[in-house]
Parts: sequence; structure tokens; C-alpha cells
Amino acid sequence: MPVDDLALLEPHMQRCDLPLRQILVSPNIPIEAVYFIERGIGSVVASTTSGHEAEVGFIGFEGMTGSSLVMGDDRAVHACYVQLEGEAIRIEAGPFNAALAASATLRMFLLRFVNALQTQAGCTALVNARLKLEERLARWLLMCDDRVPGETLAITHEFLAIMLGVRRPGVTVALQLLEGRALIRSRRGEIVIRDRAGLEELANGSYGEAEAEYIRLVGEIDAD
Repeated sequence: MPVDDLALLEPHMQRCDLPLRQILVSPNIPIEAVYFIERGIGSVVASTTSGHEAEVGFIGFEGMTGSSLVMGDDRAVHACYVQLEGEAIRIEAGPFNAALAASATLRMFLLRFVNALQTQAGCTALVNARLKLEERLARWLLMCDDRVPGETLAITHEFLAIMLGVRRPGVTVALQLLEGRALIRSRRGEIVIRDRAGLEELANGSYGEAEAEYIRLVGEIDAD
């Protein structure tokens, strides 16, 4: 981010913790604040009126929540909440909108992230419709690995089921398949990645396109 644009935001930055399942954006109501995640992961989750849920967006330290504000709207259709706890920089919507109005370069920079996030969402829609569960799970774990230092992910089967839009028993079977191939080690509430290259192969071409687009638009993603 250009130094002058950062200076517009700095007086309004508040560091905060991100506890598990904290709601960062509630659907269809005015966005109160944006969060620039420094550690942890936020999930953008779509839901039907009958209560079915699935993850449609994935945000770590490479991005921000509340991107509707960047596009001139004050609310989002989908919820966003913390799926891996961490920390963030919080900026209330009022000062954030004022900074956007004061700087065309700030808005343009953040629009590049929004573009990359939309590409990611499109890739997620494709893989959810066409790929096997274990292939989708491999992609999801790779995306986590990009954003979380080390190889250990604190995640439950229940939460994975919501993220992947499937029943919990299906997640258990998929994890067992990956563990049987020595790609991961799965324990209660924890997954350890053992073979990243093997996960990329299993992902069957579903991982990489959105990541390359982010690099082109914004820069490298590297948790380490």
C-alpha cells in the first residue's frame, strides 16, 4: 500500500483479537468495520433460507473483510466469521469510507484485492460443482497452509463440514483417505500437513489459478 494511503488509515487502526467464530460481517446489515487480518483466517459463508451453509471466500493476512465498502456498498450478502483464531487491525466503517473518498489510489489498490477474491470465489464454485470431496479438501488445506505459519491447523471436522458444504461423516472419510496416503496427520481438532506436494497433486488442478491471480494483482502469499 502506498505510504500516503497508509497514513490516512493509521490514526483509525485498532488492534484486536479474533476469537474462533467471531462474526466479522453480518449479512444484509450495514458493515460496522473492516478487519485487516494479521493472523488467523476468516471465512465468507453463504447460506440458504433453509439453513444450508458453505464457504465461498477465504481471507487471511493477505486481505481484508468488508470489501463491499471498497465497491461503494455498505453491506454484504454473505456472512464472514473467524474459522482460525488470530489477530487483526480493525478500522470502523466511517473513517475507512472517508479514506477511500480522499484517495483514489487507496480504492484502486484495494479493488485489486477484491478482484482476486472474486477469482477465488469463482474457482471455489467450480471445484464444489465438479471435483471429488478429497480433491476439494486438498485445495482447502493448501489455501490454509499458504496463510498459517507451520504445518499444524487447529480445525474441527464439524467446521470443515461447514466450509466444504458437506456432512460431517463425509469429511471424516476424506481426512482418512488423505491420512492413508500420508499427506496429513489428523487428530481431534488438529490437522498436520505432511506432504504439500502430494496435496497439490491430489487437488487435481483446482489449486493455483486464484493464487497466481493474487500474485499478479497484489503480491506474494507466504505465511512463512
